[in-house]
Parts: sequence; structure tokens; C-alpha cells
Amino acid sequence: MTSMAFTGLPAEAFDFYEALNADNSKAFWADHKDEYLEFVREPLQELAAALEPRYGPAHLYRPYRDLRFSKDKTPYKDHQGMYFEHRNGLGYYLQVSSRGLMAAGGWYSSTPEQVARYREAVDDDDQGRLRRLLDDAEAAGMTIDGDRLKTRPRGVPADHPRLELLRFRSLYLWRSWEPSPWMGTDDALERVVGQWRAMEPALDWLASVVGPGEPPVGSRR
Repeated sequence: MTSMAFTGLPAEAFDFYEALNADNSKAFWADHKDEYLEFVREPLQELAAALEPRYGPAHLYRPYRDLRFSKDKTPYKDHQGMYFEHRNGLGYYLQVSSRGLMAAGGWYSSTPEQVARYREAVDDDDQGRLRRLLDDAEAAGMTIDGDRLKTRPRGVPADHPRLELLRFRSLYLWRSWEPSPWMGTDDALERVVGQWRAMEPALDWLASVVGPGEPPVGSRR
């Protein structure tokens, strides 16, 4: 891990992914890998070093796609992701791509036991604690997302007051920004931390109710 201070994400990072989207090939990667290392990997390592005192060790995902079970055989991811584990498989996520910067976090990967515990807690949440926490995160600019049933869980009445929340099988929050000049400064660090702080109460609630689980195995939104 580099010891240099984080000074921002250069515009060349977004340009690199714009070019990769146009030519996602091993030949392109061989010719431009130095740009990936200088403009994407190294700045994110510096950002990780700045975040680790508060969020713990960072996991910077590999740029290569797993092609074993995919019909899409493009060899490289169209983004660079970074993950910090929170608790019980929940965590904070950061992503750089041609579309800009994204800060996210939540409960990405669930087990049947976690889903059962989550639904029991939501069913018992007569005071609407989770709903208020998610509303606060939305007010700070976050979007609520996740894997959810199209109908309703078995045994849940159609008029349940928290039916929408009961449909979730994973739940996370995210916010993205298009490439902007402020990303090339240390203001990018403050923006990311600001969004993670806004979602932290919701993550704490979720981690407490779902119990032990596994962190995500690959970068995703």
C-alpha cells in the first residue's frame, strides 16, 4: 500500500474507463495497463489508506472479470471497486468508472437464515425504526436498492404496513456522481465519508438483526 496522501481521483481515471468501454480487449489492456495503475489503482490505494483508520482494512477488487459462467467474455471490469467490511457481512463500497464515482454500502449477500431474521425484525418493528433510518439516508442523497421479491413473502398479508421492506432479501444504499472537478481534490474523501456516515445508522440496525453472514465475493452495486 502506498504511503502517499490522497489528493484526489484524476480525470484520467474516468477517461481510462471510457476508452476501456470502447475496446475491452487484452491488447488494449497491455497497451494501457500503466494508465490503470497510475490513474486508477494508485489513487484508490491512497484513498484506502486515508479511510482505513476509521473503516478498517480495504479490499481493492481485481480488475479481471470471472468468465467461467458468463456469456459476456469481455476480460476486464468496466469499473474499479473497493470494499470495507462493517459487521456480519455488511460493508461499505466505493466504485470508479466512466460514469464517475459511487459511494454505497449495506447488506449485499444474504443467507436464508439472515433473510428470516431480517423479516422477523421488520415484522416486529412497530415503531418504524428501519423506515426512519432509510428515510434519513435518502434525505442525504442515498438511493435504496437490493434484491427483493416481486410479490410478498409467504404468509405475509397483502395489507402489512411494512410489506415493501419485507420484500427485501438484501438491502443497500448508494449514491453516484458524474465526473466532476472536485473529484480531483481531497474533497472526494469528504464526500464519500459523508455518505457513509449518513447510512451508518441503517447499517448498524441491519447488522444487528441479520446476524453473521458472508461479505460480497466480487464487486457489485
